[in-house]
Amino acid sequence: MSIPFVVDLNGKLLWVNCEKHNLSSTYNAPFCHSTQCSRANSHYCHKCISPVRPGCHNNTCGVLTTNPITNRNAIGELAQDLLAIQSTRGLGPCRSSSMVIAPQFIFACAPSFLLNGPLPKNVQGMVGLGHSPISLPSQLASNFGIGAKFGLCLTSSPNTNGVIFFGDGPYNMTPGIDISNTTAYTPLSTIKINEKIVPTKQDFSGTIISATTPYTILEHSLFATFTRFFANQFSKVPQVKPVVSPFGVCFDSTKLPSTQVGPGVPNIDFVLHDRNALWRIFGANSIVQARPGVACLAFADGGPSPKSPIVIGAYQLEDNLLQFDLAQSRLGFSSSLLSKHTSCAKFNFTSTP
Repeated sequence: MSIPFVVDLNGKLLWVNCEKHNLSSTYNAPFCHSTQCSRANSHYCHKCISPVRPGCHNNTCGVLTTNPITNRNAIGELAQDLLAIQSTRGLGPCRSSSMVIAPQFIFACAPSFLLNGPLPKNVQGMVGLGHSPISLPSQLASNFGIGAKFGLCLTSSPNTNGVIFFGDGPYNMTPGIDISNTTAYTPLSTIKINEKIVPTKQDFSGTIISATTPYTILEHSLFATFTRFFANQFSKVPQVKPVVSPFGVCFDSTKLPSTQVGPGVPNIDFVLHDRNALWRIFGANSIVQARPGVACLAFADGGPSPKSPIVIGAYQLEDNLLQFDLAQSRLGFSSSLLSKHTSCAKFNFTSTP
């Protein structure tokens, strides 16, 4: 059975609505205080008064499940079952792939109300990819000895699929293009627009990457400085009133030049602690067509007291390969794959030799 999930980069576990997907004959609810519960850091004994079914047993352990989009929480039942996941040698098109089984995969059954909210069609849960003993990459690393790493590549089109690679490369998106050699980096130190430093004294520590946040969110004073600086560096194209929420700076899209990497606008660079390493954001990831004739800078105002000064959103991640190394707490990046004449949609799992 294939079940659609939302990707939560900071999530600690995989949770699913078991009320609809409860036909498994291999489902197991570990007893309270069991080894599985300790691994999940759960010391709460769960009780359920409804008829016994997956997600509803007594003397099991309860775990906190979270919907990061609505910020709602609920206690779910810790569970264990078989997990089937597609495997590949990472060689791209014209190579076959197969399914492998993780036999004792730990997850949680969450109540159905946790899926209320603005979610993609048919989604039945969240897959947590964070730094946790029972996150999906951690468990796959333990089962298959592949290392606690994963590569995330989100497609820019709703009609094509992106890919998540668990384990190390090679990551060949099209024949001859290996994008696995990403650059590990330390915390963000500077932001540049058009190769000029944005003048701010903002501390960027605590920057977050979120696949569930549509656009990058900046703390209010940083947002004001950033958008003003960008507009000054791009004065040749007329601005229009930013009537489309949540954007602050918009342009007449009929006057925007077109390039291989999207609209021809000033590049935005996230410069890292090692100043030789930078994550370059081209027009394809910085400008969004908000409505006919109106293109906006795809960054939003996070207010004066956000939890993080910068939350890098999904739009900025599209057609960029990010490799998360959970074991060493570091991240690699490719910048836009469009500059390499490929995209996140170019990996083909279904082709056969």
